[in-house]
Amino acid sequence: MNNWSFGIEAEAAMLGQPICMLLPGVVGFKLTGKLRDGVTATDLVVTVTQMLKKHGVFGKFVEFYGEGMGELSLADRATIANMSPEYGATMGFFPVDNVTLQYLELTGRSNKTGICSQPRQERAYTSYLQWDLADVEPCGFAVPKEEQGKVEKFSFHGQPAELRHGSVVIAAITSCTITSNPTVTITSNPTVMVGAGLVAKKASELGLEVGFDFDMSFHLMPLVELQNLDAGRVQPWIKTSLAPGSRVVTEYLLQSGLLKYLNQLGFNVVGYGCTTCIGNSGELDESVASAISENDIVAVAVLSGNRNFEGRIHRLTRANYLASPPLVVAYALDGTVDIDFDTEPIGIGKDGKSVYFKNIWPSNEEIAQVVQSSVLPDMFKSMYEGITKGNPLWNQLSNPSSTLLPWDVNSTYIHEPPHFKDMSKDPPVLMGITTDHISPCGNIHKDSPTAKYLPKVGVERKDFNSYGSGRGNDDEVMTRGTFANIRITIHIPTGEKLHVYDAAMVGIHMQKYKAAEQSTIVSAGADYGSGSARDWAAKGPMLQGVTAVIAKSFERIHRSNLVGMGIIPLSFKPGEDADMLGLTGHERCTIELPRDISEIKPGQDVKVTTDNAKSFTCTLHFDTKVELAYFDHGGILPYVKLLSFWICSLSRL
Repeated sequence: MNNWSFGIEAEAAMLGQPICMLLPGVVGFKLTGKLRDGVTATDLVVTVTQMLKKHGVFGKFVEFYGEGMGELSLADRATIANMSPEYGATMGFFPVDNVTLQYLELTGRSNKTGICSQPRQERAYTSYLQWDLADVEPCGFAVPKEEQGKVEKFSFHGQPAELRHGSVVIAAITSCTITSNPTVTITSNPTVMVGAGLVAKKASELGLEVGFDFDMSFHLMPLVELQNLDAGRVQPWIKTSLAPGSRVVTEYLLQSGLLKYLNQLGFNVVGYGCTTCIGNSGELDESVASAISENDIVAVAVLSGNRNFEGRIHRLTRANYLASPPLVVAYALDGTVDIDFDTEPIGIGKDGKSVYFKNIWPSNEEIAQVVQSSVLPDMFKSMYEGITKGNPLWNQLSNPSSTLLPWDVNSTYIHEPPHFKDMSKDPPVLMGITTDHISPCGNIHKDSPTAKYLPKVGVERKDFNSYGSGRGNDDEVMTRGTFANIRITIHIPTGEKLHVYDAAMVGIHMQKYKAAEQSTIVSAGADYGSGSARDWAAKGPMLQGVTAVIAKSFERIHRSNLVGMGIIPLSFKPGEDADMLGLTGHERCTIELPRDISEIKPGQDVKVTTDNAKSFTCTLHFDTKVELAYFDHGGILPYVKLLSFWICSLSRL
């Protein structure tokens, strides 16, 4: 079981080009023991991620081994392996064993593959780590210390309500890594999904239900009379949702009788795929949004996703916590993360007694029994045997008969990319941010440049969708969405508060970057481009005129993506950064690279000089000669197109 993370080079690989990389080190991570009752795969993956980030596995392979591996289901292993972008490795890997083979049988795979496993002696690794699974602790959260006692009262559809620091306003069971495991078909981790269902079932049986009497499916919020809004009931202003990674999940939750209990708590199936985890939760109720923004409340989103970068989940949730699905349900019931589950009750049961976390948390044995009886091979076969036939809505779409897709200039989703326009083989003339800061993938905010553009081409507000759905429309949607994170607003050098797109592309003043024919350089801190391996976090800056990024360090995939788009990745020397060098962002910089590509060497030092006579040395992060060739042609896509043209020309000779 493994997850290999890569970026824009995948597009070239589909056209027959090799992926070039430096030979990686291999970290051996030995697992012993077994998880204790009440500890989930989510708790384990958080612990493993923290250990690996501290150890330093950038650009390396991580192989998990040891007797503890046999105590983990394949779904648990997939959860850990799929977090490799989060802990910075190129790949997380679990060797094939009997657990793997049993899973393939469960999910209806053919037994003709012939893969098998025999015990081997311990391999030699670049470095080693070891962890006893019995030492993994359940995840817990802390409320920001600022004004913990602050309470804001407001009216929710005519009924009195209140929010305080730490109040949960979004509780989402999502289809991301912590919940799901990617195989040939995407199937959510049954242990944590069944665990969530059992928490809901136990809560319902004890009398802890939902604080409203209407269906919350698809986040509908009708005017209602709200009663019994006491602790232990999911309050109606908490936006709850269930977005499984597979229809198989819905089937086994339904088969086990657990889906109805999740529905009773407001966790209705809202769809399959990316939802709250990518910022697609939709807007909060207007009264809730006003109470948060007008009173500076630190509102909370709790979700079973794997990323909670700033501004990603929702613009109004300043605290965003990752949790296992059963823990999401528990926090939704309590309504706040400001609780000690060991000593404080979640609510009062129907018998008048206090209900504690331990009363609703299922044992590993309970979960295993439901999984064994309800997660069946036939479910996988029946759900996916007709997957290639599509669905009625998809099949009704018109399909052009031409070999190549004719570009529709009026489409707001698929647009002809500009990467091949004015292509030249000549070298280009030189002149703690995550990919969610650079290229948000979630909700299109009403005040953003994209939101101003879409109505002009006839798209109504309700049809804006998300940045992620607009990845096929480069210069109209995605370029406007680049650096559209709500935390990035200042135009250098004027200090004017602007959306970055307006500063880069719109000629309001001659000082604005692209209108003044001024290439731009991004100066950043450590781990620039960490987070989702998002190609548009490199494509967008290129289209906005960014020619180089100078950072303390780069996330591995994002560095590769920058190279793939013809952007120069440079790092400050150890111990140096923009602050130490006195750089403010107002400088004009010259990057001294030879014009002849043959004179540029991977990893060489590069001198950068500013217009105020400062100079400093950076390290050039082109790792291979192939990457230099990509840069020489303006990026990997023009290089591949030109190479294909040459090959076709030679074949005709």
